Amino acid sequence: MADALMVVPAAVLRNLADKLYEKRKNAALDVEGIVKQLATAGDHDKIAAVINLLTTEFTYSPQSNHRKGGLIGLAAATVGLTSEAAQHLEQIVPPVLNSFSDQDSRVRYYACEALYNIAKVVRGDFIIFFNKIFDALCKLSADSDSNVQSAAHLLDRLVKDIVTESDQFSIEEFIPLLRERMNVLNPFVRQFLVGWISVLDSVPDIDMLGFLPDFLDGLFNMLSDSSHEIRQQADSALSEFLQEIKNSPSVDYGRMAEILVQRAGSPDEFTRLTAVTWINEFVKLGGDQVVPYYADILGAILPCISDKEEKIRVVARETNEELRDVKADLAEAFDVEAVLSIARRQISSQWETTRIEALHWMSTLLNRYRTEVLQFLDDIFDTLLKALSDPSDEVVLLVLDVHACIAKDPQHFQQLVVFLLHSFRADNSLLEKRGALIIRRLCVLLNAERVYRELSTILERESDLDFSSLMVQALNLILLTSPELSEIRELLKQSLVNTAGKDLYVSLYASWCHSPMAVLSLCLLAQTYQHASAVIQSLGEEDMNTKFLVQLDKLIRLLETPTFTCLRLQLLEPGRYIWLFKTLYGLLMLLPQQSAAFKILKTRLKAVPSYSFDGEQSKRTPSRSPYLFLHHTEDGDITTDGGYSHNGINFAARLQQFKQMQHQHRVHWKTQARSCKMSTSLPKEAQKQEEPILPQLSDAATSRSSKRGPG
Repeated sequence: MADALMVVPAAVLRNLADKLYEKRKNAALDVEGIVKQLATAGDHDKIAAVINLLTTEFTYSPQSNHRKGGLIGLAAATVGLTSEAAQHLEQIVPPVLNSFSDQDSRVRYYACEALYNIAKVVRGDFIIFFNKIFDALCKLSADSDSNVQSAAHLLDRLVKDIVTESDQFSIEEFIPLLRERMNVLNPFVRQFLVGWISVLDSVPDIDMLGFLPDFLDGLFNMLSDSSHEIRQQADSALSEFLQEIKNSPSVDYGRMAEILVQRAGSPDEFTRLTAVTWINEFVKLGGDQVVPYYADILGAILPCISDKEEKIRVVARETNEELRDVKADLAEAFDVEAVLSIARRQISSQWETTRIEALHWMSTLLNRYRTEVLQFLDDIFDTLLKALSDPSDEVVLLVLDVHACIAKDPQHFQQLVVFLLHSFRADNSLLEKRGALIIRRLCVLLNAERVYRELSTILERESDLDFSSLMVQALNLILLTSPELSEIRELLKQSLVNTAGKDLYVSLYASWCHSPMAVLSLCLLAQTYQHASAVIQSLGEEDMNTKFLVQLDKLIRLLETPTFTCLRLQLLEPGRYIWLFKTLYGLLMLLPQQSAAFKILKTRLKAVPSYSFDGEQSKRTPSRSPYLFLHHTEDGDITTDGGYSHNGINFAARLQQFKQMQHQHRVHWKTQARSCKMSTSLPKEAQKQEEPILPQLSDAATSRSSKRGPG
């Protein structure tokens, strides 16, 4: 200190702390001259003493004018040292950096000015303080004083120039600091950071691409900034890096893929679009490196396929197709379970397009990695069953495609049918709304006869009689009306002459017994008219309920459809098809006379031309009954013991089977009625409101019974 006081006159020190800038400036020029003389003389000890005096007595002084004078003095000393300043930087720079956080904005301003002048002198030697200077500039870029910001901006430009021309800059030491600062939200700081990233990336000797994963997330974060300028700068930097990735032979796709997957779910549209665009390029360029991240990428892309922004949807669809076209080998770390899990989760998406693509992925996985996928069947089966209730028909059809693909194996086929019936039982609305679509589609995909045989086998053993009856009625309606089941219908029409038709008839009959109308429909379709007549005769008064009449109405209307064209033409030969007439008249006798179905059937029977009976008159019995013919029966040979059979079909056994099943239903119905009476105690008025149906049906049945003809 004493040496410095001897070297620097008191007047100079006094002016250095003056409140007037001109006096401080003149004093700084004096300090510069003094230091220059000492440097020429090689007296570095006195130079160090002068610098120490300026630091302790001025830059750290509680008086702001002293601090200002100290800063300008340190800059002047550096100018005086010129080429020899590097050995004193450890003394000069730290107090200047410390002044960047001074409470007085003017002090901060002069600190910027001082460091600017120091940097101009030392240039490359300045790099050893780069991280500290960068950190200080980062803070000053958001300074509350505009003059300080301007001064910091000038200093920043000089530092950038120094770094770009220096061969001593260490990017490895700088990246941790950059990564730490990237999450700052201040717009001025963000501009400062993006500027530095772009500058460093432009330096050929600095490999910023290798460190891109360290600050990539921060750049994406800036894409949603409220400032258009910042968004534009960040996008420009990202575009430049993406171009470099395309041209680079070695890129760390893995770490960046994780970041992109997260950003693809951003609430900001621009961020999502940029992330999806990057993912698209990664899938095209990444090759084997991206395979371990396929599941994560798929999880990001599938929701974007349904994005409200069209540009995002287009890129997402393209990326999805690129992913699906890549036939990854399991040896390349392709995780089937992870991809399958993503597809399963997206099947429950609220967006239809996403659900559709998720199902396409399941089909793709089944086709390529069937063995591996079936190992996780328990994980996806429930989801696929629930998807059958999807409001979209296209989704349901794709779900059925996946189910059919799984059901290629016999054990999985049976499991599918069992679970399908379980779903129908648990959710009646599914059967009502989607039952026909599901059954028809499965018949197309898995062979209609095979599907119906399996359904019949399971329903025959079904303990829930109400569900069995409902399910059989649904299956019967599908059988009679669906174009997809035309081959089955043709096969059943050959039941009396064809072994395959006979086997199918017998197979379906067992479960069709749950519904009288289903059995009658089956008999009419298979042309087993004598047995149909026997079934009608076996019906009792208890069978004449509302459900029965509704089903009977449907059957009469179905007789007018193309399915039963052959039956209607057979009415032209009453002598040959006497049991057909007896069956139809039997149905007519069961219908209320005022019903539309009665009128439809009666009109049809009256339409049979009278000449068709003329050739048969000589063959009738003396009773003149049109129902009694001795020469032939079309669906069985009458035996003396009352049983009849044809083509190996034991119709007597079938009739007994039908009666037993209907007896079970009657017992079940009575048990339910008894339980309802015991468990509910309705007011008399409420009971009266619920009573009329059965008595009316009973009266109607009695009326019909009295009108039945012989036979």
